[in-house]
Amino acid sequence: MMTFYRIESRQLVQCGMDTASVFVYFKPTDAEKEDLLRQFDLDRTDLDAVFDPDEVPRVESEQGHTFIIWKRPENVSVGEAVQFEVSSIGIAIMHNKAAIIVPRGELPMTGRGFKRIDSVWECVLQVLLMTVHHYLDHLKAIKMISQQLQAKLVSSMENRYLLQMFALGESLVYYHNALESNLTVLTKLRGAHDKQNFTADQVNLLDDVVIENQQASKQANIYSTVLSGLMDARGSIVNNNMNVLLKNLTVINVVFLPLNLIASIGGMSEYSEMTRGFAWPITYGAFTLAMIILGWITWLWLGKVIDRNQTRKGHGKG
Repeated sequence: MMTFYRIESRQLVQCGMDTASVFVYFKPTDAEKEDLLRQFDLDRTDLDAVFDPDEVPRVESEQGHTFIIWKRPENVSVGEAVQFEVSSIGIAIMHNKAAIIVPRGELPMTGRGFKRIDSVWECVLQVLLMTVHHYLDHLKAIKMISQQLQAKLVSSMENRYLLQMFALGESLVYYHNALESNLTVLTKLRGAHDKQNFTADQVNLLDDVVIENQQASKQANIYSTVLSGLMDARGSIVNNNMNVLLKNLTVINVVFLPLNLIASIGGMSEYSEMTRGFAWPITYGAFTLAMIILGWITWLWLGKVIDRNQTRKGHGKG
């Protein structure tokens, strides 16, 4: 699908193909690819690179023709774990016209930034700035999801929350790598601004994109470092919760083991024979009371043994 825009009264206005200066290709068909190759004098290898999700961001400029591959965040996918992924877009600029190639998803060409542009290059820089802001929004969401998972991991004995944390950590690594690669593109554009005949306003806008990208990259790096550094501790919390549960179950089994043994050896019929002549409410009440007292004593004894062992371990580590 193709959408066409022209710059009118410092705004990006949708128009027909004949008067357009900005061409946006969403998931272009084979015919649209051929038209793109012809109008913007692109190499087929470069066009194919836009559709490769593993392609490294780069910028190539020669004889008034500039081609950029840029990494942007995709819309969040929600499944067993929330996935934050990146994809590529391509930007070709030639003869005061720009083509923006979007292989996946959407790229809204609206917002405050697109209402005060004077040239095709300013439109392209606004697109780059918009994707950086998209990264920042996703980083805020990742931080919020991470805090929610941390709260759940405190009492959880399942691995699914831990797996979600791993997915977030992987997403942050991809984000940081994409932002650092995009910074290489911005640095090269900044160094060649005189060859592109950038105005002072365009240079200032490019500087804004560089600063925002650097901030997003630092945030992604910090979140990734914190998340990976605490991953082992969160795994230990899950293991500790499971150990506590198993310890409690073991204590309950140990408490009831002697009670089951006494009841099995004596048997109810033998006990009735031994207590013949006494009222059964009294005999069975006494039996039940004795079992409760024995269980309580066993519970206290086990508690003291466990506390003593923990104290010894604490002194040993000290």
